[in-house]
Amino acid sequence: MIAAVAMVCSLACVSAQAEDHVMAATRSGHRSEVRNQQERDTTVEETLHLSLKEAQNYAVKQNRTLRNASLAVQEAYAQRWQTIASLLPTVDGTYTYSNYLGYSATLGMMGNEIQINMPNVGALGVTAAVGINGQGIVGVLLNNIAIDMKKIALEKSENELRSSVMSAYVSVLALQSISNLLDSSLVNIQDLEQMTQNAVNVGAAEQTTADQIRVRVNTLKNSINTQKRNIELATNSLKVLLDVPVETELVLTENLDEVLSPEKVMQLLADNFDIENNLNYQLLKKQTELAKRNVHMAGWAYGPTVALAYNYTNQQYYGEGGMRMTPPNVIQVTVKMPLWSSAKRAAGVVEKKIAYEEAKNTLSETADNLTIQYRQLCFNLTNAYETYMNEKDNIDVARRVFASATNKFKYGASSNVELTNASNDLINAQSSYVNSMLTLIEAQSDLEEFLNK
Repeated sequence: MIAAVAMVCSLACVSAQAEDHVMAATRSGHRSEVRNQQERDTTVEETLHLSLKEAQNYAVKQNRTLRNASLAVQEAYAQRWQTIASLLPTVDGTYTYSNYLGYSATLGMMGNEIQINMPNVGALGVTAAVGINGQGIVGVLLNNIAIDMKKIALEKSENELRSSVMSAYVSVLALQSISNLLDSSLVNIQDLEQMTQNAVNVGAAEQTTADQIRVRVNTLKNSINTQKRNIELATNSLKVLLDVPVETELVLTENLDEVLSPEKVMQLLADNFDIENNLNYQLLKKQTELAKRNVHMAGWAYGPTVALAYNYTNQQYYGEGGMRMTPPNVIQVTVKMPLWSSAKRAAGVVEKKIAYEEAKNTLSETADNLTIQYRQLCFNLTNAYETYMNEKDNIDVARRVFASATNKFKYGASSNVELTNASNDLINAQSSYVNSMLTLIEAQSDLEEFLNK
């Protein structure tokens, strides 16, 4: 008996230690999140100097949505432990005190009556129990799959966040580049305006020519003001992704030429597509595995449940009399076998098998679609790269044409219309060039995210 009690107590200690370990890990993760938040609140910088890589890493560290995805992984681990713990021994202790208020029981035997005193009694009980069935074991396997899915979702969220930060970062750089180009154009046009006005003052040019150039100057000023507001809006969008206060000043330390890497574009196009690296495919594959395990779970509804219990009871009478009718040690073994459920379990198995077939069909269809999507993304990147190279050449031509038109206008060899057209062509070429860079970087980002690079 002593050995049995020692064994049960040992199992109880092991189970308690395991539970404490899981709870400690959970509390540690919670304290880590709180500490990170406190550090974030107390070390907010008024100015952040960030390269693209630094901005992406900063967002991964600070973004609340990503932190929630990380917490979801910890939550899945806690859920798995709950399932495991349901298959492990449980130990409960009880103590019961009964006061019969002086009552005496009367027993009659062969015409004789026997008075039996009912003294107060205290009962100490310890119960150790464990129950195992097939569904519980399959449940642990389901929890393992759920953890893997949460991890894939976390990685997918991180990749999406990095892609969003890259798009926002490049958008700010592009808008700043357009604003700088407009500022440069404004300086040139203002010089021409002053020169034309001087010519009008001495009677060498008509006032209409000067007025037309002044209209062009005002149009450029309006465009510059619009670009400044767009830059502020794009910067605020980047701040949201970085999860920094709106008062924080962001200084982007890279320019568009540094962010854009033609070599990386060529490397991406040269890489082979491995569908196993695609996170969407990985997630669907785990969902298919989950559907398969659910079939096993439904099948184990036909299986038995085996339960083992040990009860220890120690009664202590406070007074004379009393009969000890309860054995101090009891071991119970229970086997429960389902016999009839009016085909409910059979229908459950059929339902899960159908869901599994649907999951396999979805996985197969997705594999085909991902192959097509890969080819489309490669086409988009190739087209974007070719467009960028053409626009890069166009802007050089437009600059030379505008410089030539400006010189001719200074010496009266070209008209105001020709100068205005050259100026418009330069601005349009500048805008097309920046837009082609944005399109190229977006296409590159989409393919990198698709390939999980």
